Amino acid sequence: MKIRTLVVMMALALMLPTAARADEGMWLLSLIGKNYSDMQKAGFKLSPEDIYSVNQSCLKDAIVGLGNAGRPFWHFCTGEIISNQGLVSTNHHCGYGKLQEHSTVEHDYLRDGFWAYTKEQELPNPGLTASILVRMEDVTAKVKESLSDDMSEGDRAAAIKKVCAQIEKEAVEGTQYDAQVKPMFNGNQFFLFVHIIYRDVRLVGAPPSSMGKFGGDTDNWSWPRHTCDFSMFRIYTAPDGSPADYSKDNIPLTPKHHLPVSAGELKDGDFAMVMGFPGTTDHFLTSYGLEEAMNIVNDLRYKIRTVKINILREEMAASQKTRIKYASKYASCSNYWKYSNEQNKALKNLNTMGVKKEVEQEYSDWARFQSSPKYGKALDLIRKGYADRAKSEEAYMYLMEGLLTGPEAPLFASGLCRAFKRDLEQDKNADLGRYEARVNSFFKDYDENVDRRLAAALFAYVYSHMDPDACPEFLKKADKKYKGDWNKYVADLYSNSVFANEEALGKFLLKPNVKQLEKDPLAAAGQEALNAYFTCDESVSQESKDNLQRGIRDFTDGILQINEKNGKLMSPDANSTIRLTYGNVMSYEPKDGLIAKHYTTMKGILEKEDPTSSEFAVPERLKKLYNEKNFGTYANKHGEMPTCFITNNDITGGNSGSPVINGKGVLIGLAFDGNSEAMSGDIDFEENLQRCICLDSRYMLWVIDVYAGAKNLIEEMDIVR
Repeated sequence: MKIRTLVVMMALALMLPTAARADEGMWLLSLIGKNYSDMQKAGFKLSPEDIYSVNQSCLKDAIVGLGNAGRPFWHFCTGEIISNQGLVSTNHHCGYGKLQEHSTVEHDYLRDGFWAYTKEQELPNPGLTASILVRMEDVTAKVKESLSDDMSEGDRAAAIKKVCAQIEKEAVEGTQYDAQVKPMFNGNQFFLFVHIIYRDVRLVGAPPSSMGKFGGDTDNWSWPRHTCDFSMFRIYTAPDGSPADYSKDNIPLTPKHHLPVSAGELKDGDFAMVMGFPGTTDHFLTSYGLEEAMNIVNDLRYKIRTVKINILREEMAASQKTRIKYASKYASCSNYWKYSNEQNKALKNLNTMGVKKEVEQEYSDWARFQSSPKYGKALDLIRKGYADRAKSEEAYMYLMEGLLTGPEAPLFASGLCRAFKRDLEQDKNADLGRYEARVNSFFKDYDENVDRRLAAALFAYVYSHMDPDACPEFLKKADKKYKGDWNKYVADLYSNSVFANEEALGKFLLKPNVKQLEKDPLAAAGQEALNAYFTCDESVSQESKDNLQRGIRDFTDGILQINEKNGKLMSPDANSTIRLTYGNVMSYEPKDGLIAKHYTTMKGILEKEDPTSSEFAVPERLKKLYNEKNFGTYANKHGEMPTCFITNNDITGGNSGSPVINGKGVLIGLAFDGNSEAMSGDIDFEENLQRCICLDSRYMLWVIDVYAGAKNLIEEMDIVR
């Protein structure tokens, strides 16, 4: 075999999921039978029907997608039902926002943890939803009946929208379900997902953040880990079992299936599968898209968020009140701040660009022999499309990261200003009190002084780094008028706005008028930033946008055909629909001379302890129980208290909180992270290095039982020893 041919085959294997590498791939549940023999070889003991069935209870009925009422089909995390009373476990960082919302200086659940020892103590969370898959169906043929290759992209999108709306309507007519058709393989296939969505989800328990976030940013995306990353919720229904908004009359869900929880041994090589709702991956990304992802998206996100993070760290360290207010915001910002940097490192170290180019060469060799010319044009369309939008994409990042999600007040002011003006122009005596909940929600977790610092620093950064042609005029005028003194500019901006603090807004609401709104500088700045964001791609022609989309779809179609010809199974990219990945508990070698064991123990928590760092503080109760060796019935056979373990499962964001299930359908852990050495995994799975970091179910049980004394929760679980 020639060297070049060998290299190309290896490159294709890295890019494309195959049956030979069963640990890669985010598989659709209804098609899992095609993988069954590989799963059995890895240690799976059940049948495909035990995973997915429409007619009998199965594992899918215990998997929960956590979402928000406004976007219930976009799942920010996954959970699993672990009792016949609707008890759900998920990650601590998935419940972190709700812990923060319920926390006050007097009742600091972030610092102290929270436990409901009776159902009456469980806390409601308006807007939080829990989705469970009812069924799924391949509707590609139905959708494609309305499509043709000579359609414009606009006409194609309109046709898809129309036929999908009809399919969704027919799927749920006369039921209590919700449905959505989702595209797969960049628009080459379409699947219908029918869910039942519950709207009363209550907080049940969580350890203190010193345990639930142990290691903080330092340990994030790394192994070994000792993070107790779990929280607990409960799904409630109307008395008849149907989804309902919160009511004191609601009852705990009686699920079709719940997962037993393991307190038994876990060995290197044991079967492990992860079921959940992964957010997004881009395994079909070309070298041109990769260049954009690395040099624009990841690079700018990391640099701009560094400015924000440094300020938040200082402010949160100085005040408990500020720490509570900004805890969830900081966690959200810092997670993908580090991810962006670590992913770029991994992509460079693993030469992913070279891999992509080899795959593209193989694709081009194949395309030359196809009767349709569209395959030969695809890569040129993709190359030109990314080149055309490079400046626009860079502007997007500065505007979004620096101006719209940097300081909070400008965007809040512009939105509320528009709403107020609309109401007052229709009726000068309009009652603006209907915005009270929106106002209260914003100011509950807002500090004007912190926001001023963020605004001054980020305005300065954006102005000095952004392409002047795309920079909003308000920044240019401010620099000229204030001679680069951004602190002075921001002081005037906030001082002269009715939206900068509750007091100023309260005075305005006593005597509202449109003229004052029209002059508000903070609202004007926010609106200008927003306008710039929505119009910064006007330099890119619609033809170029359409060609890029068409090129990506045709390239993906070609890759599908190449794999089908070679008899290779493929899984579509993640898109927040339920998936299964399978593999094994597995140690690895992250660097030359280092071997990473497959599990960690509580001993490592004490070894990492640093009383001077909030990231590595250890609760006194944990130390006391450890020194007493009070591990209850959860120690391993060596007398150690296990904390975390690793598998070679393919996961991404959205999988957080997903159950890690053994070959017999028993919960052995909760997935919560990936490892930095293979942070390229969302773009290119690296089979030797890719690891899924998981909380050991024994550590979770120990915390609930021994540390928190929540015997009520232990008693309702089926614990397998």
